[in-house]
Amino acid sequence: MSTPLSSESNSGFFYLHSAVLLFGGTALFSKLIPLGALDITMLRAIVAAFALALLVKCSKQNLALKCKTDYLVAIMLGVIVSLHWVTYFASMQLSSVAIGIISFFTYPMMTVLVEPFFTKSRLMFKDVLSGITVLIGVIILVPELDLRNDITLGIALGIVSAMLFTARNLLHKRYFASYSGGHAMFYQTAVAALFLMPWQSDEISSMPTDAWWYVVLLGVAFTAAPHALFTSALRLLSAKTISLVSCLQPLYASVLALIILGEPLTSNIVLGGTLIVATAVFETGQNRRAAKVNSAIKNKL
Repeated sequence: MSTPLSSESNSGFFYLHSAVLLFGGTALFSKLIPLGALDITMLRAIVAAFALALLVKCSKQNLALKCKTDYLVAIMLGVIVSLHWVTYFASMQLSSVAIGIISFFTYPMMTVLVEPFFTKSRLMFKDVLSGITVLIGVIILVPELDLRNDITLGIALGIVSAMLFTARNLLHKRYFASYSGGHAMFYQTAVAALFLMPWQSDEISSMPTDAWWYVVLLGVAFTAAPHALFTSALRLLSAKTISLVSCLQPLYASVLALIILGEPLTSNIVLGGTLIVATAVFETGQNRRAAKVNSAIKNKL
């Protein structure tokens, strides 16, 4: 019979892997929607905020937060999310889906090294080793760089996006984890939309009609749904585990880019992706075993 701890762990992994699968497809919209990164992010946030508000109301939750301080936290997280998304899409528009998402995935190493300072826990050697392995996988994936073209800037923006995402995850887990995934992301997407509105361009008004369907698809199926799942996972699993398991995302994105956009899947992508996926599988297994051991100890006490 499953214990509450193992049940929560299993739920967390289900939420996480479902979210990562959907997140793998978000990168494609940097190429499919004929707008700049800021406009794509603003429209994405608007659609997602409406979808998440509907989700929260349908689940009979109150949209209001518990205290005034939480509204300040929501604003901070929303601004960070908006900047993360803008740099995420801009990175891919300047380079490619594969290069952009690979440079963004330096964030697992950042999380492994930074999270112990938030949780006041000891930095484990295996975690450092996992982070290093992921970094090696990322380095292998990156093609030869020409410092005179936009690829360099794209990678730099991807790394900035990684820093913002790391900060958002750790701050969310510490200050905002008491809210459901949909509730938390409603505020973050709403704040992101409001924050970016003053800088929107005139290109939105002239966007083709069929491109608006991509915006709706991005906002609902590839933003509202996976972010609700992802933030739910944050409540049940460590940010370190989430970061490393989420390393499946570059593989998904690269395969989808190959099928839909025709971007080549090179031997470097296969080799680097294998290292990343192997590390993610290892971290998942370690977390599950740790949960079982802790549960067994708790039952004996």
